[in-house]
Amino acid sequence: MSNASQDVGTRSSDVSSQSDGAVLPRVADGPDGRKRVVIVGAGFAGVAAARALARSEADVILIDRRNHHIFQPLLYQVATAVLAPSEIAAPIRHLVGRQKNLNVLLGEVTGVDLDARTVAVNCPGVGAREAPFDFLVIAAGVRPSYFGHDEFARYAPGLKNLSDAETIRGKILSAYELADTLDDETERARALTFILVGAGPTGVELAASIAQMASVTLRRQFRRIDTARSSIVLIEGGARILPTFADSLARKAALRLERLGVKIMTGVKVERVDENGVVANGKRIPSATVMWTAGVAPSPLVKQLGVKTDKAGRAAVGPFMDVDGVGGVFVVGDASSVTCNGRPVPGVAQAAIQQGCYVGRLISRQIEGREPKRPFQYFDRGNMAVVGKNFAILESGRLRMSGFATWLVWVFLHLLSLPQLQNRLRVQRQWLWSYFTGQRSSRLIPEPPKPGAHEPGSQTSSVL
Repeated sequence: MSNASQDVGTRSSDVSSQSDGAVLPRVADGPDGRKRVVIVGAGFAGVAAARALARSEADVILIDRRNHHIFQPLLYQVATAVLAPSEIAAPIRHLVGRQKNLNVLLGEVTGVDLDARTVAVNCPGVGAREAPFDFLVIAAGVRPSYFGHDEFARYAPGLKNLSDAETIRGKILSAYELADTLDDETERARALTFILVGAGPTGVELAASIAQMASVTLRRQFRRIDTARSSIVLIEGGARILPTFADSLARKAALRLERLGVKIMTGVKVERVDENGVVANGKRIPSATVMWTAGVAPSPLVKQLGVKTDKAGRAAVGPFMDVDGVGGVFVVGDASSVTCNGRPVPGVAQAAIQQGCYVGRLISRQIEGREPKRPFQYFDRGNMAVVGKNFAILESGRLRMSGFATWLVWVFLHLLSLPQLQNRLRVQRQWLWSYFTGQRSSRLIPEPPKPGAHEPGSQTSSVL
């Protein structure tokens, strides 16, 4: 989302005291009987908030610059050709189509005026529009963070949406096609080297999937190269991979990656990324394919609110997920920073869903004239990461598991969590096919558009 040209104002509100000492600003009555709720972002938190408002006496507008909701935990499988984009996505209008008090608006939010209580939206084909609100829920999510080196993005795409996944898939598959045509062994080795910067769950899952594609799926499909000799390098600036997991589980995951042929480099800082690879700790690592899985930054919309933020730029919200001093404005999901029981709530899907549901129900109670029962409480159902076929790790409180049984749990939970029944059926079928054959049916390299191909009167032709 782009920055707005206007400054964001603030609005003073009356507050009501809660029994536990916390306070929540009240929202003044709107010009008509029904309140207007605007939700920015149709990710996990935004959709959860919209659904929680289904029975409220409010008119809800859900705004997103895409017409689809993405099941982000499986984006890495789109990037490695296991699944097709449509298998992990669902049209937003289909997900909430039966909710009569909800309207979906396709557009990009470019600004928020808290004084006027309006949201500026740029709609394709229409231009600028304003959406008035009584309640505002910011669920705009995050984007890749290059830690002040945005020039890296040109050569090292992140993985946050379907376009990113298809870009990475195209780069990986194109690298093998390039290696098969090269005669120079040095250039061939560079084409067969894949670098992932960042060893969190996304980096680990992506590296393992690429390794298995190289050793199983693509093997014996090229005549001039051995794909099993691909070099997959996972670079982490910290002391170990998977820093959000227990050390024992991280060690098991590292051992599994090494068995798959992934080279792990910890305590290494990437200083430069270009068309020839990366420079890490002063050493050049040649590569034709670099992927960025190192970090994220919140949507620029958070900065425009003019609220207090944490070191990562996320909005520091109150115990009710509300913006301090501004009645009826909430920030949920990855764009928010909140603590529960003295611990920060992690930026994971389950937390975003819980926050969205909480805020939706809170707004419903406020519309009915009732006070919130309690501040937001996060229920941690555990963290999981899959490391290739037949192996996953799980941490939930003191419970720590790894291995094949944990992988089966991961498969079951992810199938149940997909947005639609047709997604579950298609993903289940594709996983079964890939499990027993080792093949991946989405090995497609996008064809770039030809100049002038879509101009009136132009003709396209293909040469076989």
